[in-house]
Amino acid sequence: MGLTIGVDIGGTKIAAGVVDEEGNILSTHKVPTPGTPEGIVDAIASAVEGARAGHEIVGVGIGAAGYVNRQRSTVYFAPNIDWRQEPLKEEVEARVGLPVVVENDANAAAWGEYKFGAGKGHRNVICITLGTGLGGGIIIGNKLRRGHFGVAAEFGHIRMVPDGLLCGCGSQGCWEQYASGRALVRYAKQRANATPEHAEILLGLGDGTPEGIEGKHISMAARQGDPVAVDSYRELARWAGAGLADLASLFDPSAFIVGGGLSDEGELVLDPIRKSYKRWLVGGNWRPVADVIAAQLGNDAGLVGAADLAREPDPIM
Repeated sequence: MGLTIGVDIGGTKIAAGVVDEEGNILSTHKVPTPGTPEGIVDAIASAVEGARAGHEIVGVGIGAAGYVNRQRSTVYFAPNIDWRQEPLKEEVEARVGLPVVVENDANAAAWGEYKFGAGKGHRNVICITLGTGLGGGIIIGNKLRRGHFGVAAEFGHIRMVPDGLLCGCGSQGCWEQYASGRALVRYAKQRANATPEHAEILLGLGDGTPEGIEGKHISMAARQGDPVAVDSYRELARWAGAGLADLASLFDPSAFIVGGGLSDEGELVLDPIRKSYKRWLVGGNWRPVADVIAAQLGNDAGLVGAADLAREPDPIM
């Protein structure tokens, strides 16, 4: 199929990269993320044009945070951009003169990991991204499963706690309120406020108050053995592992791939997630247990996955 371009829409920048059929990024171009929906469409086109210079491109894949229809053309709803029924495929195609497909960004990252990263060799994998929120993707039988309307695998909004914490989606008790970067910071602040004597390292990395704790401080403090930081990671892992056990009952994958910013902490977060997963897995002592492994592509997963999905046949056909 030749070279394609993957586009990753971030909060501060939009990155476009030329990707070959082996998942190698040959060139990239980045532009700032504008503050308006119309500006973002123009910026996507600008990033694509910058990346394609000197390359023969056959298509473009865009990873968008939001609900994308099954036809891979329209963003039904985006939580962080004022896109409602946004015909993104049509708009970008008109600007760049290339075939465009639109994918949910977590689906794109999952596909990138499955095809070129930690999922190589697996036919059935579930990916979760632990970042500011919680996303994911489903690959069953070597195919990305989007669901009938295209909006499957919104794992972060599975209700884990009836009448639990209010989520930005408007519901209560969503999984990402208990297993995400935001949740980790909340746990650390609560614990540091309750037992500051157990958070001396953690508090010393910030401004000395629980309110000043940031995610980077928790990581640094945990690696130095700070009890509150370590316990905060354990709490996050308890919820993450319990959710994986539920997903295992639904999909029975051979592996769970854990990506997102929190996966950069390696075994600090993965080891307690594995323990929690096995603890809550129904029949765990008597059944095969899926591997829980770290993603390998880092921030490039979404870009690489979106580019490769631009080569995939229309899932409606």
